[in-house]
Amino acid sequence: MEQSSLVLYGEEELNWNKETLPALKSDQVLIKTIAGAISIGSELSQYMESDIAVDSSHYPKETGYESYGEVVEIGSKVSMLNIGDRVVAFYGHKDYEIVKENEAIVVPKDIHYSEGLLTILSCDAAKGVLKLNPKETDKVLIAGMGTMGLLTVYFLKEYMKVHHIDVLEPNTSRGDFAKKLGANNVFNDIAQCPNDYYRYGLECSAYNEAFKTLQKSLQKNAKVCILSDGNKDRFELQPEFYEKELTIVGSSDGWDYRKHSKWFFEKVKQNGSQLSAIFEMKIKKQELIPCFKDLSQGKINPLKVLIEYEGEE
Repeated sequence: MEQSSLVLYGEEELNWNKETLPALKSDQVLIKTIAGAISIGSELSQYMESDIAVDSSHYPKETGYESYGEVVEIGSKVSMLNIGDRVVAFYGHKDYEIVKENEAIVVPKDIHYSEGLLTILSCDAAKGVLKLNPKETDKVLIAGMGTMGLLTVYFLKEYMKVHHIDVLEPNTSRGDFAKKLGANNVFNDIAQCPNDYYRYGLECSAYNEAFKTLQKSLQKNAKVCILSDGNKDRFELQPEFYEKELTIVGSSDGWDYRKHSKWFFEKVKQNGSQLSAIFEMKIKKQELIPCFKDLSQGKINPLKVLIEYEGEE
């Protein structure tokens, strides 16, 4: 079986690499990719070498991490997956991949692949929220309504049942999306955010000005979680951090992708397909390289890009 994978060989140097996949081991499955996604916050910064927190000197690099596909072959000791199952896995921009059985998450066939893919980042957002563990009556402020910010609003509202969620987002359409997901107030400018008001804050914007605003907006002894990836600025602690004795926590990856997906897919079935609108752009696999170029040049600015591979309806 020949695999095509999108590889980054240097700053803004993407190429498709072809290689022959090895034979399956007993605990592995072969997945044929149906759909994938560009997680713009983290992937574009890697492509442009603009993430100040990442060492960009080592190439080549694999790209992407959100993949949805069909199991087309299974190893002799695989017991939880069957040929024909639809799954989400973490291998990125490839048309085929071999993964261990326990690294694939089954997606019900009545869940569209656009929603199936979102379970990964939803679980990442959930982990940060769970670290803060707000009560229903706590007031929460989220900075940045990219994909992570929107999924954070969704989890706070649908799982944690938090009543009061405000967001800081200058983009009107993204702010409107947050309102549809349950946000109470949308602040388009940092000057609109009240001081000393919130018990918890979540940083999803990757900008220091937003992080600065969160520190000013939090109450004494409050907590803020940094969820943003592909950081554009270096974050700085403000006088309020010390004066209010704030706590800052970091969060990376998900808390438990398999357990979270069970909740997430059931909630998606109940609520319909409102989250799929996060994918503001749809492309084919062959359009990935020019899409990255257009993203880097600012010609397009979608929340998230859905990639459809050959042979899918």
